Parts: sequence; C-alpha cells; structure tokens
Amino acid sequence: MTRLGRIAVLGAAGLLALAAATGVASASTKGSSAAPDAAPAGVLGFYHGTSSDITPAAASDLVYHGGFIQENPQVFLVFWGKQWTSDRNGVQSYLTKFFTGLGQSNDAWSRVTSQYTGRGLHPTFTGSVLKGTWVDNAANAPGSMSAGAIAGEARKGAAHFKVSGHNVNIIVVSPHGTHPDGFPNAGFCAYHDATGGLPYTNMPYVLDAGTSCGQNSVGGKLDGFSIVAGHEYLEAVTDPIPPSGWVARNGEENADLCAWRNLHKITLNTGSFAVQPTYSNKVHGCAG
Repeated sequence: MTRLGRIAVLGAAGLLALAAATGVASASTKGSSAAPDAAPAGVLGFYHGTSSDITPAAASDLVYHGGFIQENPQVFLVFWGKQWTSDRNGVQSYLTKFFTGLGQSNDAWSRVTSQYTGRGLHPTFTGSVLKGTWVDNAANAPGSMSAGAIAGEARKGAAHFKVSGHNVNIIVVSPHGTHPDGFPNAGFCAYHDATGGLPYTNMPYVLDAGTSCGQNSVGGKLDGFSIVAGHEYLEAVTDPIPPSGWVARNGEENADLCAWRNLHKITLNTGSFAVQPTYSNKVHGCAG
C-alpha cells in the first residue's frame, strides 16, 4: 500500500475499520468490491479476523507504468528512537531474522515478483535482502510523527548506511506507544512511499493495533510484523517509486490484491514466519 493509496483510495471496508477505531466515517466514499474481510482497494487496512482464500479476478492483472522495479532489492531496518533499548517482545530480532531469510535460496515467496520487468530488468534474489540494521537511539522517537518526519527519518537512515537509489527500501520501524502518521487511529497498518527517489516504508509498532494488524492471525504474537512488513516489501520490489511501477488498473499494487488472503507461514533459513501471498500475472491470482 502506498501513502497515496491510503489517503485517496480508502474504500468502504477501510472506512469501517477507521470508524471502528475513531467513531468517524464518511458518507461520500466509494464502496469496495473486495471480499467482506479483505483489505479495501489500494489500502492495507485492518484485519477483521478471517483469512480469505478468494482469488482476485484476472481483470486485476498488474500493468506496467514505465518506472523502476527493484532488480536488486536491498532492505535496511531503522528502529527509530531510544525506546528500542527495551524490546520485551523481541520485535527487532523477529524482523531481522525475517528479512535475513528473504532472498536466500529457499525463498520462493519473494521470487513471485521476478516475473515483473522494468526498463529491461527484473527482480533477482541471490542472497539475503537485508543489508543493514540500525537503532537510531540519539533521542526518543516522537510520540506522534507526521508523514514528513517519517520520510526524514528514512533519509537519515539512508545517510547512516550511505545508500541511495531505487533498489533501497528503508523500513522505519516506530516503537511501542507512538503514532506514526496517525496510526493506529487512521485505519492502516503500514505503507510505503518514496522521498526524493528513495523508497521507504512507514512500519508502525503493529502490536499496538492488536489483531487489527495481524497479531496471532497464524498462531504467533508477532505474526503481524512479518505479514505487514512483508506486504510493503513485496510492493516496493515491483513499485518502488509509486505509482510508476506495476499497478493494477484500480490503483492496487501486487500485495494489495492479496491482502489478508490465505495467511500462512513460510519456512526460511532463519525460521518460520507468517505472510500473505502476492499477486501473480502468470497465474492471474495470488501466489507464494
């Protein structure tokens, strides 16, 4: 889910999630054609407790818009704030192991994206996609962060790692008790975007939204972290500078089309992790 999609393409199901969290809804929005418990169009909205295996129609196939894809995906985790010196739930370790395992030889899940070419290239996976982790403990992360502040932290992370370009994904992980861009009351679990050509992800502390963002959805307390972060990772691979990569005609990206469907665990070299599938034009449905 992109930030643009979160703001502009919030369908009826997303508004129900938003209303449940805030008591506010809008009567002027369009309805969603998604399955009752699926995420609304263009949005990784809240999870409503049902893992649907309904496959989107072939009409949902992704369309290339001429921009970059990530031919060499590189993930950098930034744990924002001194608050991360206490991590009683083991989130840092869980996310580090998840992304360390992705891209390795037994990761068929990421390789579903290899079918999507851009500018003559396609995603390749020859080793771990995780290229660095950093706890930015210079100060506490703010209690509430604007979208601009999150983008600024992503740029700070890129400067720390000395990286740039469309193959990078700076995942800014906010600590417990903070409210990045309105989370959890804004009705979303995470989103990805780009700032000055730098792809990044706003990854809230999704345990603060409980089961609405996937907690225990496949049997583990931290399931939501790999489901949600994995969702944004897959989208950044095929649409790193949104919406210039691969996007469906209705504005949804690859992971949006399969959000909260057929949740399951994949086994990587670093452990087993809860994920969702992603959309495959080859099979005209969800795969992985």
